[in-house]
Amino acid sequence: MKRKWIATTLVCTMLTAALAGCGGKEETGAASSDASASGGAESGAAGGELEGEITFWHSFTQGARMDAVQAAADSFMDLHPGVKINIETYSWGDFNTKWNAGITTGDLPDLSTAQNTGEVVEMINAGVAAPADNFLDTFGRDRFSEKALGDMTWDGSTYGIPYYSHAQVMWYRHDLLDAVGAKVPATWDEFYDLAVKLTDDDTYGAAFSCSTNDLLGTRYLNYYVTSGGGSLLNDDLTVNLTSDLAIEGINFWVDVYKNCSPAETVNYTVLDHATLFYQGKTAFDFNSGFMISGVQSNTPEIAEFVDAAPLPKIHADDPDYSAEATHIPLVIWENSEHPEICEAFVDWLLQEENYIPFLEAVPVGMLPAVEGISDTEAYKSNETVQFYSNAVDVISKAVELGNAIGVDDHGASVQASYLTSQGIIEAMFQDIITNGTDVNTAAKAAEDQLNEIFDMMID
Repeated sequence: MKRKWIATTLVCTMLTAALAGCGGKEETGAASSDASASGGAESGAAGGELEGEITFWHSFTQGARMDAVQAAADSFMDLHPGVKINIETYSWGDFNTKWNAGITTGDLPDLSTAQNTGEVVEMINAGVAAPADNFLDTFGRDRFSEKALGDMTWDGSTYGIPYYSHAQVMWYRHDLLDAVGAKVPATWDEFYDLAVKLTDDDTYGAAFSCSTNDLLGTRYLNYYVTSGGGSLLNDDLTVNLTSDLAIEGINFWVDVYKNCSPAETVNYTVLDHATLFYQGKTAFDFNSGFMISGVQSNTPEIAEFVDAAPLPKIHADDPDYSAEATHIPLVIWENSEHPEICEAFVDWLLQEENYIPFLEAVPVGMLPAVEGISDTEAYKSNETVQFYSNAVDVISKAVELGNAIGVDDHGASVQASYLTSQGIIEAMFQDIITNGTDVNTAAKAAEDQLNEIFDMMID
């Protein structure tokens, strides 16, 4: 596959032409493999102290996470007076737009976060991400999960360093379930029946959202298809929206929308959608551990009634599964003149004294990606982690079992990345809901449209 760039902000068939490489600064060698954990990587002069300036782009716009990263950068610069770290913060959407534009302008960072492992694949495809193998071999690959590294491995090299992990699970209000004498649903049919039952003048049972500016339609369909042992991608990496299982899943979520979801959610993004649960307006939702901080901030009076359970199954005796696990990565950029500083700073971020304060900025929302951190007293002593220990266990198991959407057994691919970024599955749901288009007809049109895009990306 050639490295081609397709702007993720474009929808449907608006694709850019291929770009040749990533311009920018002169390529430099990787840091010494015997660099110390405290930042003793070589800076060009053998054995010399770190010296140079790097720019770090991240998307932790909330104050606590931003402050934790800045504190780690300040202490790193205190330890290494010859180093300057310039930090720039962008929302996830703005970051994606920024780095795609930077391919042309040359305005790119030395180090950054990425929204998910799929975005790392986009960076690899654009030729802007540098392999992180040197860091991983020095820090210890066995300190990260194989699944996390596998989602960011391409042609034998790994391009992302897991920073934290989370996974999609089912969230519910046990006070609402107790009020009707219901147990936590284990199957999709049980979930649907209970969501309809809990829908009244004050509360919706659940919401289904499908704005074409976000990925919720794809995410929710993926839940159902994965629970049936399927995938949204076939083994040849073509799109699967017309199998019996996929059609069944499309019909399921259309029924959820029609019978227990607010009508306006047809145009809701991820944040719009989650806010319904944050504010106590829905009984069920599907999300990561960030749900807890959202409820605590918006409607703290219901926070004690919120808990998590595994995603429902089609049949109660079906095997356990996880439909979507995400490992937010740190990426060293190909254009960086100081990869040794980037590696040393990443190591510093992952040291316990810096890492745990960062994780505590959104406890349970950000689970440790580094092995052993969850066993430390400093991590376990957090009050939120203790109170929501069941949710922590549920999410941790989902992280262990899951992959990014479309990765499944296929491995990382550009197809998996663009499956969630084009808004085509969301447009399919809108067509069915708003225009009354037949499900099979709409599914076939969306499948063909995505496959056409994939063909344009591949020789």
